[in-house]
Amino acid sequence: MEVSRPQPSRDGRAALLSVVPRHDPESPEARAMVGRFRDAVESGALAGIAEVDVGGATATVEDFKNLVAGSMWKIVLFVLALSYLVLFLLLRSLLLPLKAVLMNLLSVGAAYGVLVAIFQYGWIDGFLGFQSLGYINTMTPPLLLAIVFGLSMDYEVFLLSRIRERYDATGDNRAAVAQGLARSAATISSAALIMVAVFAVFAGTGVPAVKEIGAGLAVAIALDATLVRLVLVPATMELMGRWNWWLPRPLARILPDPSFEASGDGAVAARP
Repeated sequence: MEVSRPQPSRDGRAALLSVVPRHDPESPEARAMVGRFRDAVESGALAGIAEVDVGGATATVEDFKNLVAGSMWKIVLFVLALSYLVLFLLLRSLLLPLKAVLMNLLSVGAAYGVLVAIFQYGWIDGFLGFQSLGYINTMTPPLLLAIVFGLSMDYEVFLLSRIRERYDATGDNRAAVAQGLARSAATISSAALIMVAVFAVFAGTGVPAVKEIGAGLAVAIALDATLVRLVLVPATMELMGRWNWWLPRPLARILPDPSFEASGDGAVAARP
């Protein structure tokens, strides 16, 4: 580490010291050095006497990472709350939107796990044709969360609206789940196949940040449209039975009715 002589300002009220670390500015050693400097400033002899700022490329990266990490809970809360509200108004159910949000979190969690395994631990560096950097880009987790939730909501609304339509027509939860799944499975699978193919192309680019987003989206959509949307969602709805459509009467009176168009012979309107 090299430290230059202090360079005072014109008014003599400030001074600049340049520190050049031996390691790469984004290396763990350089980031640890910034942390030690700031800890020393806060607890050192100059605390409360002079204002000392630690800047530079390494400090900027650390501050940006901390800013994004500190705001992540706000992003998660906003996405979850908005998704629940939209499904609540559309499906007129308290429990079904909650189940849908939890299922979407499974897809996002799986995508995060794959990203850590590939881009942080470097499990398949040779296959992807690059050397992992040992960390994930700061903007990848929030971007992945927002995009995956948006795409997953498309599948969820399409599937559950068909199931709700059949439930309104038959009043039979088991038949509604089976018929709604049969009518939407092909469309969901086809759309997912197209998106996975497109995102896989991004995963093959040479830019690590683009690779991360492409690989994460491809994995999340593939799992969401197969294991989650076509297996776990119908299975949990079958187990929940009529609780899928539970809504307290006071809320039922004030909420708008989306009025799904029931189709099929001998359709009979039914409400829980």
